[in-house]
Amino acid sequence: MDGPLDPDRLAALRDAALGAASAGGASHATLRVERIHNQTVLLRDGRLETASDDMGLGMGVWAVRDGSEGFAGTEALDPESSSGLARSALEAARVTARARSRPVELADEAPHGSVEWSSTYGIDPVTVPLADKVALLADWSERLLASAAVDHVTAYVLATREDKYLADLSGTVAVQTRVRVHPRIEALSVGADGEFETMRTIAPPAGRGWEYLQGDGWDWDEELAELPSLLAEKLAARSVEPGTYDLVVDPTNLWLTIHESIGHATELDRAVGYEAAYAGTSFATPDKLGSLRYGSPVLNIVGDRTVEHGLASIAIDDQGVEAQSFDLVRDGVLVGYQLDRRIAAERGLGRSNGCAFADSPLHVPIQRMANVSLEPSPEEVTTDDLVGGVERGIFIVGDNSWSIDMQRYNFQFTGQRFFEIRGGRLAAQLRHVAYQATTTDFWGSMEAVGGRSTYLLGGAFNCGKGQPGQVAPVSHGCPSVLVRSVRVLNTREESGR
Repeated sequence: MDGPLDPDRLAALRDAALGAASAGGASHATLRVERIHNQTVLLRDGRLETASDDMGLGMGVWAVRDGSEGFAGTEALDPESSSGLARSALEAARVTARARSRPVELADEAPHGSVEWSSTYGIDPVTVPLADKVALLADWSERLLASAAVDHVTAYVLATREDKYLADLSGTVAVQTRVRVHPRIEALSVGADGEFETMRTIAPPAGRGWEYLQGDGWDWDEELAELPSLLAEKLAARSVEPGTYDLVVDPTNLWLTIHESIGHATELDRAVGYEAAYAGTSFATPDKLGSLRYGSPVLNIVGDRTVEHGLASIAIDDQGVEAQSFDLVRDGVLVGYQLDRRIAAERGLGRSNGCAFADSPLHVPIQRMANVSLEPSPEEVTTDDLVGGVERGIFIVGDNSWSIDMQRYNFQFTGQRFFEIRGGRLAAQLRHVAYQATTTDFWGSMEAVGGRSTYLLGGAFNCGKGQPGQVAPVSHGCPSVLVRSVRVLNTREESGR
């Protein structure tokens, strides 16, 4: 059942959990009660193939006592279970204390009293009837299938609503609601020789409601109208000649490069070697803070958990820390990391910047990514301006596959659409394009960034981290950029096809 969580029931759970934690000697304890409602609808060639609707409801207690931490979670929601969770969390802290090389300390955080917050949306997407969701996706599919250039269409939408209640021993009580949607349409075309190509829409997932699919924040009519001709051109395009090219990268592609080479690399638990799951640690180690030349002087990267429509935006994180905006890279130099309370205290970095999150009430909060974004130019620089500065290059639009090494340093990315640049103008599409570089070489070769008019908030629902694995939604805003002299591979030749 959707709607607000019952306040009287929540208060009873809070009093039971925090009372038991305090009586058990906890120096800090947090209760989270969460309801997470996920929906998926998928159509193939205009026909419904999959529809899922699942809801998770439960609570978890995280507690610190005598320099050790513990966590326990349950789907039961009654005061007796709540107090039992607190005792279980304290027992887990006692048992694991012997395995700790140093005591757990938490960075100070002032109490925030009573907080009520919601992401910005018009129509709660999980309340839209399934028939309406299917009808919209079927209409989009039929528009594409009406073109002779399109043989098959896959259409889907993911929708989530999170209701979260957090209370801790300091006196913070936060009630928060987030919604998000991810619509995507992919068209496939088969050539006369049996070769095929696909092309997806480039609309990003967003912290918005169902109104996003109705044209508030994205022009779906325009994109669907142009997609068949773009796909036909792609299928007929020549294969790229490997070599060194200047790249103009659209934000629909660049967000993923930011995510992998900067977002994960500036998570401090990775940088100190505590976290190595899902593609490793980080080359951006703490000894380089304040000195590492991460990129050119136009590289300014901000972590932000407050930006409107951001997938990682909140008011209070899962350790009771107020959401903030903070610098990670300034004028090309590494100046900060993403922090939770534990690692901020351990490394002597002062206050946490609010980067703790658990993807379920049954999971312990871990350090997770903020919305990590590249600032646009203060001047009005258009994508056409960037293209106009390129004699021989490629304009890259849309995300696709990626690969990066265990230190977040050597990488390769592909895309959805590639346009040759000749003499400062866009020419025909290319195929089989991938760009390859090291993180510092790529960002160091970024000569110019677009202005605010080119800026877009991209992102993903499913950023993975941890063991056992957790997923988190995160956004990455960026403008179009110009990067000089990047190595481009032909993926068809590389695969031996």
